[in-house]
Amino acid sequence: MMTNVLILCTHNSARSVLAESMLNHWAGRLDQPVRAFSAGSAPSGRINPMALEALQGAGISTEGTRSKSWDEFVGAGAPRMRIVITVCDSAAAEQCPYWPGSPVKVHWGYADPSNAAGGEEGKRLAFELTRQAIGYRMLQLLQLPLATMTDGDLQQALAAISAG
Repeated sequence: MMTNVLILCTHNSARSVLAESMLNHWAGRLDQPVRAFSAGSAPSGRINPMALEALQGAGISTEGTRSKSWDEFVGAGAPRMRIVITVCDSAAAEQCPYWPGSPVKVHWGYADPSNAAGGEEGKRLAFELTRQAIGYRMLQLLQLPLATMTDGDLQQALAAISAG
C-alpha cells in the first residue's frame, strides 16, 4: 500500500521542495512504497535556484518540481495523505485545510536557508546542510514499518524523529 506524504512550507520554494525531492529519492532507492508531495499556503510560484542547485549537486532529480498551493491536495481526485509534515514555523502556525482521511501531522522545523549569513557562499552552504538534515529525517521515516503502524504509533514515531 502506498503511503502518501505531504510536506508543507508557506511559499513551497525551498525547504518543502528539498523534503519532497529527498523523500522521493530515498523511497525509490530503498524500494519503499512512499510518495512525497509538497505545497504551500501562499506558494511563490517558483523554486529557489539554490534549492535546485543543492538537489542537483547531490544527484537528486528535480524533474517536475514546481511551487504549488496546498489547495491541490484537498479537492476531489487528490491523493489521500497518510502524513502531513510542516517544515517551516509559519506554515506550522497556520490553520491548515481539512485533509481527507485525517492524516497524521508533525512539525519538523528548519531555519530558512535563504536567510543565511555569509553572502552567496553562506547561503549555498546553508541549503546543502538543510538538504542533508532533511534527507536524514526522511531516511528515518522510511525505516518505520508504515504499513503496519496505527496512526497513534506513527504519530509517536514521527514526534520521536523530530525530537532526535
